[in-house]
Amino acid sequence: MIFDKNTRVVEFVRRPNRFQGYVIVDGKEELVHVPNTGRCREILVPGCKVVLREESGEHRKTRYSLIAGYKGDKLINIDSQVPNKVVEEALILGNIPDLKKYNIVLREKTFGNSRFDFKLSNEAGEEYYLEVKGVTLENNKKTMFPDAPTERGRKHLLELIEVKNTGRGAGVLFLIQMDDVESFSPHDKMDREFGDALRFASINGVDVFAYECNLGENFITLSKRVQVNL
Repeated sequence: MIFDKNTRVVEFVRRPNRFQGYVIVDGKEELVHVPNTGRCREILVPGCKVVLREESGEHRKTRYSLIAGYKGDKLINIDSQVPNKVVEEALILGNIPDLKKYNIVLREKTFGNSRFDFKLSNEAGEEYYLEVKGVTLENNKKTMFPDAPTERGRKHLLELIEVKNTGRGAGVLFLIQMDDVESFSPHDKMDREFGDALRFASINGVDVFAYECNLGENFITLSKRVQVNL
């Protein structure tokens, strides 16, 4: 996907809370929106370069959203709204081989008391529920999720097992919002319960995918599958 709004690179100053950040724009400090509830501490380091997207919402309090940051030379997208859009594009284009047979793609659909990111189906009557998680944490080309404890994430995994038990397909796709990585694994040091739930889901037939992205300052798209180490 190509961003339909202007982007620019500026210097990051600080992040006083989850949704706010300060950057230097045209020589002046300015408040921007940070669309990510994760910690991103290894990315949003004072003095680093970050990418802003120009916004035009009528009720916005800031001119820009902070959508990516440079960790050294590595660009990492941190926009939490991006993963579902990138995966939807890939599903429609048939770029995820294991899910290519599902040509009907619906967003935000419920199953029982649960809501999942995607419900996939086809004319043969086959159904598949897919949950998507964005990954921004990286160390020496090894990526991990989550970067903050997530009870909601653990709950999603257990709900996917319930889907699988009905004979439907179920999976979780970790979209790594960067390129040139070697592997993905659950971040047990941050949230062991999530890691245990992911392993339990895998044992019970839930598919676990991880894909990295091709990206730049004004685009991001799903690229190749990454090794998953549980």
